[in-house]
Amino acid sequence: MFERFTRDAREAVTFAEAQAQVEAADHVGTELVLLGMTIEPSSVAARALAELGLDRERVVAAVRALPRDGVDAEALAGLGIDLEAVRASAERTFGEGALDDLAPRAGRRRKPLGHVPFDAASKKLLELALREAIRVRHNRIDSGHLLLAVTRMPDCGAYRALWDAGASAEALRRAVERVWAAAA
Repeated sequence: MFERFTRDAREAVTFAEAQAQVEAADHVGTELVLLGMTIEPSSVAARALAELGLDRERVVAAVRALPRDGVDAEALAGLGIDLEAVRASAERTFGEGALDDLAPRAGRRRKPLGHVPFDAASKKLLELALREAIRVRHNRIDSGHLLLAVTRMPDCGAYRALWDAGASAEALRRAVERVWAAAA
């Protein structure tokens, strides 16, 4: 399938994997693919997002605002757990940045460098991008198809980041279609 990707779609996917390596993540999530879609300002996805007022900086901020490691601060607060208080306590005991340390601890294996696997949601995103290309009868998969795939995945990090930034699935779909129409 990757051979059907245009340059901008390939760049989005390879950026996502490289970013996961930089972050020492154990997988490539949909939010990293979303960030990759914004790398090239002339890409279909970046132009569609910009049309909605979502430039790269705003998308990065929305992704960075997502709960880390699946920890939902609001849900924990509902249980009476204050993450900031936990962080402050850990830092008083173990030093500043104790919860941010990615170095391996005794008894933990260090992750190998190199390939970082895509999680199930990111794999589904790539599959849905292919389906979107087929749906609109395109022979290639560009970053617009990746963005349309995100709109079909309301439970993924990329969708949540875009929603939190004020973009609806329908607005994203229309923006991608307008960018394609302008290029035709």
